[in-house]
Amino acid sequence: MAWARVCASCCRQLAEAVLPTPTGVGAEERTPLLGPTPASQSPGPSIWRVPGSPDAGFSCPTNCFISSDPLWGGSGEAGLSPGGSFTRGPEATRASWPTAVLADLEQDARQGECALPRAATAGLAPLKPEANQSSSPGPTSCMGAKVEAQPRTRDTGSAGPEPQSGGLRCHGGPVSPEPRKGRRPTTPELPSVMLLNGDCPESLKKEEGPAEPPRENGLDETEPGEETTGQEVIVIQDTGFSVKILAPGIEPFSLQVSPQEMVQEIHQVLMDREDTCHRTCFSLHLDGNMLDHFSELRSVEGLQEGSVLRVVEEPYTVREARIHVRHVRDLLKSLDPSDAFNGVDCNSLSFLSVFTDGDLGDSGKRKKGLEMDPIDCTPPEYILPGSRERPLCPLQPQNRDWKPLQCLKVLTMSGWNPPPGNRRMHGDLMYLFVITAEDRQVSITASTRGFYLNQSTAYHFNPKPASPRFLSHSLVELLNQISPTFKKNFAALQKKRVQRHPFERIATPFQVYSWTAPQAEHAMDCVRAEDAYTSRLGYEEHIPGQTRDWNEELQTTRELPRKNLPERLLRERAIFKVHSDFTAAATRGAMAVIDGNVMAINPSEETKMQMFIWNNIFFSLGFDVRDHYKDFGGDVAAYVAPTNDLNGVRTYNAVDVEGLYTLGTVVVDYRGYRVTAQSIIPGILERDQEQSVIYGSIDFGKTVVSHPRYLELLERTSRPLKILRHRVLNDRDEEVELCSSVECKGIIGNDGRHYILDLLRTFPPDLNFLPVPGEALPEECARAGFPRAHRHKLCCLRQELVDAFVEHRYLLFMKLAALQLMQQKASKMESPTSLENGDGLSSESKPDAPPAPEAGGEEEGSSASGLATVKELAETVASDDGTADPRGREVIRNACKAVGSISSTAFDVRFNPDIFSPGVRFPESCQEEVRDQKQLLKDAAAFLLSCQIPGLVKDFTDHAVLPMDGATLAEVMRQRGINMRYLGKVLDLVMRSPARDQLDHIYKIGIGELITRSAKHIFKTYLQGVELSGLSAAISHFLNCFLSSYPNPVAHLPADELISKKRNRRRRNRPPGAADNTAWAVMTPQELWKNICQEAKNYFDFSLECETVDQAVETYGLQKITLLREISLKTGIQILLKEYSFDSRHKPAFTEEDVLNIFPVVKHVNPKASDAFHFFQSGQAKVQQGFLKEGCELINEALNLFNNVYGAMHVEICACLRLLARLHYIMGDYAEALSNQQKAVLMSERVMGIEHPNTIQEYMHLALYCFASSQLSTALSLLYRARYLTLLVFGEDHPEMALLDNNIGLVLHGVMEYDLSLRFLENALAVSTKYHGPKSLKVALSHHLVARVYESKAEFRSALQHEKEGYTIYKTQLGEDHEKTKESSEYLKCLTQQAVALQRTMNEIYRNGSSANIPPLKFTAPSMASVLEQLNVINGILFIPLSQKDLENLKAEVARRQQLQEASRNRDKAEEPMATEPEPVGASEDAATQPPAAKDPSSPSLQG
Repeated sequence: MAWARVCASCCRQLAEAVLPTPTGVGAEERTPLLGPTPASQSPGPSIWRVPGSPDAGFSCPTNCFISSDPLWGGSGEAGLSPGGSFTRGPEATRASWPTAVLADLEQDARQGECALPRAATAGLAPLKPEANQSSSPGPTSCMGAKVEAQPRTRDTGSAGPEPQSGGLRCHGGPVSPEPRKGRRPTTPELPSVMLLNGDCPESLKKEEGPAEPPRENGLDETEPGEETTGQEVIVIQDTGFSVKILAPGIEPFSLQVSPQEMVQEIHQVLMDREDTCHRTCFSLHLDGNMLDHFSELRSVEGLQEGSVLRVVEEPYTVREARIHVRHVRDLLKSLDPSDAFNGVDCNSLSFLSVFTDGDLGDSGKRKKGLEMDPIDCTPPEYILPGSRERPLCPLQPQNRDWKPLQCLKVLTMSGWNPPPGNRRMHGDLMYLFVITAEDRQVSITASTRGFYLNQSTAYHFNPKPASPRFLSHSLVELLNQISPTFKKNFAALQKKRVQRHPFERIATPFQVYSWTAPQAEHAMDCVRAEDAYTSRLGYEEHIPGQTRDWNEELQTTRELPRKNLPERLLRERAIFKVHSDFTAAATRGAMAVIDGNVMAINPSEETKMQMFIWNNIFFSLGFDVRDHYKDFGGDVAAYVAPTNDLNGVRTYNAVDVEGLYTLGTVVVDYRGYRVTAQSIIPGILERDQEQSVIYGSIDFGKTVVSHPRYLELLERTSRPLKILRHRVLNDRDEEVELCSSVECKGIIGNDGRHYILDLLRTFPPDLNFLPVPGEALPEECARAGFPRAHRHKLCCLRQELVDAFVEHRYLLFMKLAALQLMQQKASKMESPTSLENGDGLSSESKPDAPPAPEAGGEEEGSSASGLATVKELAETVASDDGTADPRGREVIRNACKAVGSISSTAFDVRFNPDIFSPGVRFPESCQEEVRDQKQLLKDAAAFLLSCQIPGLVKDFTDHAVLPMDGATLAEVMRQRGINMRYLGKVLDLVMRSPARDQLDHIYKIGIGELITRSAKHIFKTYLQGVELSGLSAAISHFLNCFLSSYPNPVAHLPADELISKKRNRRRRNRPPGAADNTAWAVMTPQELWKNICQEAKNYFDFSLECETVDQAVETYGLQKITLLREISLKTGIQILLKEYSFDSRHKPAFTEEDVLNIFPVVKHVNPKASDAFHFFQSGQAKVQQGFLKEGCELINEALNLFNNVYGAMHVEICACLRLLARLHYIMGDYAEALSNQQKAVLMSERVMGIEHPNTIQEYMHLALYCFASSQLSTALSLLYRARYLTLLVFGEDHPEMALLDNNIGLVLHGVMEYDLSLRFLENALAVSTKYHGPKSLKVALSHHLVARVYESKAEFRSALQHEKEGYTIYKTQLGEDHEKTKESSEYLKCLTQQAVALQRTMNEIYRNGSSANIPPLKFTAPSMASVLEQLNVINGILFIPLSQKDLENLKAEVARRQQLQEASRNRDKAEEPMATEPEPVGASEDAATQPPAAKDPSSPSLQG
């Protein structure tokens, strides 16, 4: 499990203890972590029982992060433990969000058997369905969703007390975000969702029938009028109240709670509070009565405002004692980053706090005085423009908090465990051994009454109490007594712990690995040691009932109901949670398989053929077993098949057809091997594959079978996946109908579900890499040197390409039909010109080929109306009701034929995935269809080369996409459907591009990617020959050959450390990685680089001109540190954080001590939150129309729903937070912008990596908002960090660097560091000139910025020179009368006057010497406002200048439009949202800037 890493039903595991979980629920006494939190607390979610699943409990998390609290958003984030129990708060760490359904959950939960590892226990509340509550008849009702509204509008950024806010809740868990007062609810589905807890008012009675089906696109289709029918939002005031807590040994304190919370959540809070965090085993009593853990507060009799809850210590059991010890250990380790460096428990690194020096939440308050205080702005040498040094150490700066405060030297289980029978009868539960910081060794007994010292020593057992005879209920209190150092350091540690931002410690959904790590001390840790050998399903001990039935969980979550929003949220969250757990388990299993720790199920076969089962997951290696792939490329094909299969699984999951099931699939690359992990179909292991497969083929098309139910299910996927239903011949020459490729197999499991597997040919083959004798490709392909033989025959087109091709064909279809209609109109001809598909109209070469000359004369307007007519006509013909006239039908038929549509009455392009499959035969009757399909595939191959790749290069040239490293380049290519095997072709096109210089950065990234990918291919086979003991030596040797200038590195064979007495006889059944093979040791740098060049030629068809690493660096302008980062990320290597001397010719750069670890590289499915995504898109659309407020609210809603599905950490939540921050900034709310952007930076560091290009972007945005909030030194250190990361990831010469340097230069100008400022601004000017051309508006702006600094330095000649350059550009680009040209001209005049004045003064001095009468000169130090204005301009944020009067008019206009909207229910009226639109200008920097008023954010500015 990714977060909990436990299996929900095992006692041993569930006895893992509890980490403090701050809840964010309640007033500030309650959450020391949060600073002053609003009292608006969201009630604690309770649990939804899902009938139809074995009693699992799920809960909806509270509506996170929407409050005004700068840090946490005032409300906790809820999660579910593996036991279905419910945790709250940012630390709902490793165990947040619901697991799928486990049979013995509920009973465990009832008995309180659900402790989580490192997260609090919590419970399941049995639900009583009440009257009139079900939103849909039948068992799957949402039991009482509830709505509350927050009566205060939430954009003030204040953290004052705020009434109970909530969202739509399922019995307490919010399901959609709070509808804020004074705002129209925007959720189309709300009427079918929002139901009441108590009596249902009349307005809702009618909603009780079956819920209305969800609309296709989430939000986009609602009519504005529907939004205000008055019955969506039912407000129930359910305000919180405060109770007093009396705990032993501390002052009583009060706590804000809400009626929906569970008693459990108060426990949670107490376990995280600084002064009560050391208690785990206690109950709460009201008036002497113990409160039930799992009851809601509102059901507790007599609990009201001011009630006193007493904390009562309970007796320990062995389980509770273990939980307590684990909790104490977690508290001691709470600041230790070693888990993040080691890549365990979904921990990852974050360094933001090092640069912001604490929390940014106070925005300007604390640091107001900064503007005038002297600031040290000097950047480190290696950051300055032109520096050649690229150090590695600053990548992971040492965080002050990590210098561990040592509380204890050792805390471990004693060797005297378990207690003998006679001591058990005295209440001894277990023994601990402790060495205090003062070097005192003590033995501690954990008994039912608490902890005390006993008289045992290491060699002598004496369980009698030792002096001081002090019995303490908490281990911490006992240690405080016996060790003064412990007392002091533990208190300091807890203080630091509660000050950290929650996002620094929440677990991520999937593990992120770090490719560097500092040298770490390996400390003793009893819990870690115990985990490694016991509870973790360690190697081979299957404790009964412990393993999870992954297949059952994965499929049951898919079967959850999805009729309305709460049901869909619940389902998506369950799916996401199970997937992340499955991915973590599969990764651990795959590593165990390769390390040789799992027995094969066929141990007698040779290593490559072995298969494994571990933890209910099936593992197979990526080798060609039994010549299965002989015709497709053998082992190479077997290596690629799993990733193709995973893409197929991803696609079918996204289509999400009810009744069709796929296997959980994870592909893990580790130590040179590829392992596929799959969930197991029930019953599959008991029968032969031949008997099981009832659809598809197990021998690539020789024997083929079909099944009506499978055809029906797959038919539903055929339209979205563009798959053609077709017939093939089997070995007995019978026709068999299929709706997928032949390899796709259908198996009905023992559970009665219809599974499909082996989806490796879901998409059609890529003919450019599949030479077929006798088939010629279109000329575009031939010109580019295709078809080329590839090393395997499984090359498929990507889904993105298929979609783009079909869309392109649809536009062509519309154009052709419109042209024909226009011809008919023009010539009134009786018979329309027919378009034949004789030569298979290669739409790519002549996309607008007009079928007749007359069409050319038609004007633009008619073509637009023509397309509308065609659309109408196409719909009429398709509906086939006989109303269309025969000529219209003819037009559509011709257009369909021309674009290769499979229907003659409507546009419908689909592919037959079996065309050109070796071994597949088609019946005679289908020959014409097969011919058309072959032509379609050739056209698609040509489309990739003639449209997609040139389109990509054009986007690069226009800087529409700006990749910064190999991963972002690959992502950009894949979004356009271009496989990585086309990288060589992309680079060829870049080289031949007329704008070659402007594509320099793309060329460098591409070459670097080509070299590291080729090296990775070689490294994979290289590693397969290395045994475990030689790994670090082999990897360091490979890195030396790859990157070190040292001419002949020698490999150290591992055998030299120890001498073995006798040669072991070789074991027959070794793990895959245990070859006694030292062939790797003879590799030389020359040989490796020769192989890399050869690999680049064979795989990518690109000729590299370099024989050594130094030549490559010289020829292509690469950086060795960048190559090191790329190869490490691609192969999973982790190296020591230190400075490497790559260029030394006297000693190799790497030693074996520098290789710290090798991690798996994991590919898996990423389930999506669909509803949240629709909200997000609608929000973006609103913002782009200029409706900022509505956009902001929609994005807040999206954020809520994302949190509901993904938990607190996810890439998509990061995008949400970034956009919210930008919106708040534009609307002038800097504090809120800062708070959201801080979360975005932390999340990007944690989820994507500390030096991912996305993180660099987030740092830049945060710096801007810091500057706007007068935190100048913070803004500078953030910008310096961003510049350092950019230098490391790419180097200096990147278009982004111009923006970064402009930002740095402006801030330095603002703090009057003129010389430094000029260094950065002049570098920005040089980079902009190179990438945007000397005549671009960006360059003009750069000249102006440089001129301003020279003016401040009173060097007017240089200032004039630069401003003149800028003026010339504005004049030629925008004309004399443009506002920008006039501004520049004014500024020139002003500079000239100042220059003349200065010259006069100088002349006066020369003439009269020291007695001269000198008038004071006016030197302008820049004002912060003017610097901020320029910062906004360069970052693409435009404010429209509006006077107060304009604002009033604008508001009136917007109000009037809204009324119109509501009256007419016609969304079209809302097309022009703003009365004052800026004139369209060439680039974002050209709009005049003014303080925040209204805003028209152009789309690039908001997409950031």
